[in-house]
Amino acid sequence: MKKLNITITLEMSVPEDWELVKTSEGGQVLKLPNQQFLDLAIEPLFATDPEETWSSTEDDDALNDILDMVESEVVTYEFVTH
Repeated sequence: MKKLNITITLEMSVPEDWELVKTSEGGQVLKLPNQQFLDLAIEPLFATDPEETWSSTEDDDALNDILDMVESEVVTYEFVTH
């Protein structure tokens, strides 16, 4: 078995009222104005509380709105050998 590191870098234009907030584990998520939080991973994940369960959206329009904000994307794959 080999280890695979994946780095995804996105540059986005987002509304001015979005904020970065830290979770209790020290990570960062985006706070949206509609009482939701956004974590971008392999797919956008949403929650009403950053400490609770994150889930994808069934709303294609919401998903497309987020994906339309992506101006560029860089994905780097690196196999780590020991």
